[in-house]
Amino acid sequence: VSTQSTWGVFNRANILFFTPKMRIQSFRLNNRRGVRSLHTRKYTGYNLPPAKDLRNSPVEVATAQEAVAQFVKSGDSIYVQMGCATPTQLLQGLADNNDLKNIKMYNMSMEGPAPHLAPNCIDRIRSYNLFIGANSRESVNKGQSDFVPVFFSEVPLLIRSKKIPLDVAFVQVSPPDIHGWCSLGVSVENAVAAVETASRVIALVNPQMPRTHGDGVIHVNHMAAVVEVDEPIHNLHYKAGNENDDKIGEYVASLIPDGATIQMGIGSIPNAVLSKLHNHKDLGIHTEMFSDGVIPLIEKGVVNNSRKTEFIHKTVATFLMGSKKLYDFVHDNPSVAMLDVAYVNSPLNILRQPAVHAINSAIEVDLTGQVCADSIGTRMFSGIGGQMDFMRGAALSPGGKPILALPSITNKGESRIVPTLKEGAGVVTTRAHVHYVVTEYGIATLQGKSIRERAYALAKIAHPSHRDALYASIRKRFGPCSSFPSH
Repeated sequence: VSTQSTWGVFNRANILFFTPKMRIQSFRLNNRRGVRSLHTRKYTGYNLPPAKDLRNSPVEVATAQEAVAQFVKSGDSIYVQMGCATPTQLLQGLADNNDLKNIKMYNMSMEGPAPHLAPNCIDRIRSYNLFIGANSRESVNKGQSDFVPVFFSEVPLLIRSKKIPLDVAFVQVSPPDIHGWCSLGVSVENAVAAVETASRVIALVNPQMPRTHGDGVIHVNHMAAVVEVDEPIHNLHYKAGNENDDKIGEYVASLIPDGATIQMGIGSIPNAVLSKLHNHKDLGIHTEMFSDGVIPLIEKGVVNNSRKTEFIHKTVATFLMGSKKLYDFVHDNPSVAMLDVAYVNSPLNILRQPAVHAINSAIEVDLTGQVCADSIGTRMFSGIGGQMDFMRGAALSPGGKPILALPSITNKGESRIVPTLKEGAGVVTTRAHVHYVVTEYGIATLQGKSIRERAYALAKIAHPSHRDALYASIRKRFGPCSSFPSH
């Protein structure tokens, strides 16, 4: 065995030589194969990346700047791991390299600074946002970065089919176990497809990245270069919700029966919903992501995933965002399965779970039930994401409900329920896909209703200060009619 690298290599007996700095712990990751395809996962096996010759150890470099200089070339296409796993040091290394030109960078929402969007990088690095985060919103709306509308579930397909060809993947991983397998930690999402297909993988190896079970495993010798870091990954802390969030939480919780499978995001409204579920029984979680709010429900046994049809007794997600408490909870926790988003967000897989209740939000909803969730007029705000994946999957799940929950007004007092969407606003979820809309004033049930009936149902849960204007808009649009519902 060669010992020239401080990382060392694996021989056929899987002997690992490593430096004390790595602080490698001898726990094993369940990486048994048990998957026939992304659409036929009938039991709790995990999908390993394709086998490669793993006898060549990665180059260990001291800094992200060195890694970029050695392994990124002008004209390369790069995928960057998303969310709280964002490898910010590699982004900084990319931004610092003035010799690189014509770089295409594909990314979802990323946390932390965005050095690649600095003015001196505009002519060298073009970011293609598959979902827009707060740190890239201004750049997209100035035309300095691009937005790619796509369902979250379909991004891995674009990568694997080479419609998004990748030369490099930037990721942040846990240290390797005794067999050399690292974990993608809190963000598996599209990163699995990226590390499978990219010619070169550059990784930050961070002992503060939790080791999660599931699809997010990558062998250390699969990487071209590694940079050792030891610092907290990005985390999120949300303010407590207000009285209106609490009311919305109560209404949404009233729609959820015992034994349901839940999908929800992060923020004050999802946390309010979760806080109202403590008297429920046998809930399951199959969700794009989750945060700290689910931990008390799991610890109390309210969420036990016992009635799920796939990944029974496991909480399923594709990425996580939250506090260190969350990261400690999922670390080496076999009851949490972090899976490829192509599986998690596929409506074909969602619909097979019992009574899926998908809880999503919106920027505005028009009186016919059209949902804008990605833009404010022509100004891009976020993206398509997984909303339609789960809204459709929940609608097709036996006993499922696709639910939109939002405050009745914005922080500026403008109604979120509007006669028509703003000019240029995008329709993320169509009027045919929306079954329930919830505000602090109640629940509007839309499925099976005519456009006129929907309009009245939505006006009734609008903020009182805007209802008269909405009713006037309805009369103007549909004309006076004695059969109109009373209000």
